[in-house]
Amino acid sequence: MWRSRTNRDRKTVVCIACGDSVLRSAAREYDKEGNRWERHGKRFEHLCKECYRELCHQPREELEDLLVDIEEHGISSDEFLTRYFAAVTERYESPDERGQ
Repeated sequence: MWRSRTNRDRKTVVCIACGDSVLRSAAREYDKEGNRWERHGKRFEHLCKECYRELCHQPREELEDLLVDIEEHGISSDEFLTRYFAAVTERYESPDERGQ
């Protein structure tokens, strides 16, 4: 016979954003690959509900490619952010906005 699932949500997890320990039932799964429905072979990280609400829930289809394009081993955070801002502006700003 299968065990009861009532114990499953009594486990605590650590929120990757704020570091608080919360009950699993009070947390949301976070999949850094962006596809939490594909569960085979994955270990999920967790966010408390408050931190989860603060996330941007916009699609991120092109994000990985953009990051790979601008990433370089050993660059500073400032340089990375400068490159990121420039790449986003170049890729997603309309031609009319660039001319202003």
